[in-house]
Amino acid sequence: MIKKSPTAAVLLIGDELLSGRTRDINLQQIASYLAPLGIPVRETRIVPDVEDEIVEAVNSLRVKYTYVFTTGGIGPTHDDITADAIAKAFGVEISEHPEVTAMLAKRYEEMGTDYTPARRRMARIPHGAQIVANPVSGAPGFQTGNVFTLAGVPSVARAMLEDIGPRLETGAVIHKITIRGRGLREGDIAEPLGALAKEMPDVALGSYPWFRGIGDNGVHLVASTIQENLIPLITDKLEAIISATGVQPERVEDANA
Repeated sequence: MIKKSPTAAVLLIGDELLSGRTRDINLQQIASYLAPLGIPVRETRIVPDVEDEIVEAVNSLRVKYTYVFTTGGIGPTHDDITADAIAKAFGVEISEHPEVTAMLAKRYEEMGTDYTPARRRMARIPHGAQIVANPVSGAPGFQTGNVFTLAGVPSVARAMLEDIGPRLETGAVIHKITIRGRGLREGDIAEPLGALAKEMPDVALGSYPWFRGIGDNGVHLVASTIQENLIPLITDKLEAIISATGVQPERVEDANA
């Protein structure tokens, strides 16, 4: 019997993302971390630092997907309102967590830095939430129900995933193969690729062109399936489709290559 995969959504929070001032890489990090666990990311949203919009997005996503990962808005400044929004979304109170407060106080003392009211904001955790360890900078994330709240700084968010991983229900691993055709055009393979998609409904097929300049262009064909035994067959069929156009198919490990 094929194991059904749990699913995930990523909610990116921050005005700086919407303004273009900050480029997000957290979605890529989270999706890449979850993929080997058999947890595909099915949706992502970006919302501003507006409490009602965060609350609406969290409540919408957490009933639709097995897990939700939020990033951003749990720092010490006035616009770090994610913790309050999560508490509101779950209908719980929020206050300083005794263990987190003690941990941060000790950390700042060791650094010779004042544990100011602003820094104490990072110890505020929704009631009932579980702490998510932050081995990079100390201030933790937290888990409320099926929602994991991570920092926005990519190195911190990535480190927090290591504490989250053991908590997750794993699913069926998705197996992929990527075949590249240099100089190939999507119009050359659209019809046979569509026919193959109908022939093999248990395989997801994608066509991704690239163009970096004259002589450096082509198409990646990517096949994904939870049935590993189908990979050799689909590989042969994709290579045949590309070869039929007069282009030499190439197997690649990285679809961005």
